Amino acid sequence: MHTSPLDQPGTGDAGGMNVYIVESAKRLAQSGVEVDIFTRATARDLPPVAELAPGVLVRHLTAGPYEEMDRADLPGQMCAFLSEVLRIEAMYEPGHYDVIHSHYWLSGQVGWLAKERWGVPLVHTMHTMAKVKNRLLAEGDRPEPQARVVGEEQVVQIADRLVANTADEAHELIDLYGAAEQRVAVVNPGVNLTVFQPASQGAARQRLGLPQGARVLLFVGRIQPLKAPDVLLRAASRMLIDDPSLRGRLVVACVGGPSGNGLARPSILTELATELGIADTVRLVPPAPQHELADWYRASDLTVVPSHSESFGLVALESQACGTPVVAAAVGGLRTAVRDGVSGLLVDGHDPHDWAQAIGGLLTDPARLAALSAGAREHAAAFGWQATSARLMDVYAQAVAHLHRQPVAVNS
Repeated sequence: MHTSPLDQPGTGDAGGMNVYIVESAKRLAQSGVEVDIFTRATARDLPPVAELAPGVLVRHLTAGPYEEMDRADLPGQMCAFLSEVLRIEAMYEPGHYDVIHSHYWLSGQVGWLAKERWGVPLVHTMHTMAKVKNRLLAEGDRPEPQARVVGEEQVVQIADRLVANTADEAHELIDLYGAAEQRVAVVNPGVNLTVFQPASQGAARQRLGLPQGARVLLFVGRIQPLKAPDVLLRAASRMLIDDPSLRGRLVVACVGGPSGNGLARPSILTELATELGIADTVRLVPPAPQHELADWYRASDLTVVPSHSESFGLVALESQACGTPVVAAAVGGLRTAVRDGVSGLLVDGHDPHDWAQAIGGLLTDPARLAALSAGAREHAAAFGWQATSARLMDVYAQAVAHLHRQPVAVNS
């Protein structure tokens, strides 16, 4: 409900969830599953229906003003969004949809009511959870509201199946939300191994205008406190203090745009780079399409993912698929996406000094960096979207079979 799969990931509310929905929907369609994606129209000139891929339709629903809405205002549009969902389903013969798969709690609330109306199972993926985010808040970040916490608890209780990205997330659903263990299924997200694959670092740097002899550190993601790009800038500043010879050779590239609480200070990274005296080192790049993003990964020595919370961390997987090791925070799904000491390093906490030591230690150890690069490719190769969609189809089948063994109350 709050973001379209057609939006460019890396800005606004578009991120890993968008990639997840696009890639899994494509693979489901290739397996013979017809997929309709309902999303809110954010512009008047959007077509009512757009084909994302053969067998995958994106339906733009009118719910609230077309211009950008703050996510906090979206609950007020749930009734309008649900009404449009039900109207479209009513154009078909009864039983047109077999399963509802909702993503994020707002869509879960809509899915709850559609489930009751249609008599079909609801499968839900949280992607992020308020209780988890609120335990791991960045300094100065705003906690998620209690209304979201309650909304998530309701979806957890009503969903026929809950899809967790990792075993850690499954435990959080059970321990923090009281989810029934038998209704929780772990399905790891994947990576597009056709787009994200190793290639010449030199050629990628030439295409992106980066110096061939530079030491390049990469951040990819939305610019907001949750993703903690400031940790990378502060670590880079510490590295330059510890080793002044890096000045002129170090490039810190941040690919993404402001989002969420970061919209309040869209120029925060520019201001911070100036304050730290590293403005000449930092390169801010707008969100990039996948083929260009793959070049950024290939061009970099390391990708840095210092998030305070991540349900999985697709950026880490994409980077590793391109052969670029990752230094990531030891939180959430990043503990699954990165194999510590094999495909990258996991860092406890967010102290810039610790991050500078971890990053700097790798940059000065070419042999270890090469070993991690090989490990990164091998680790990422185990995560393909085809496996994700196959596992999702198993979850759907289980949900359908379980529902049909029980009496279902369907509103008339």
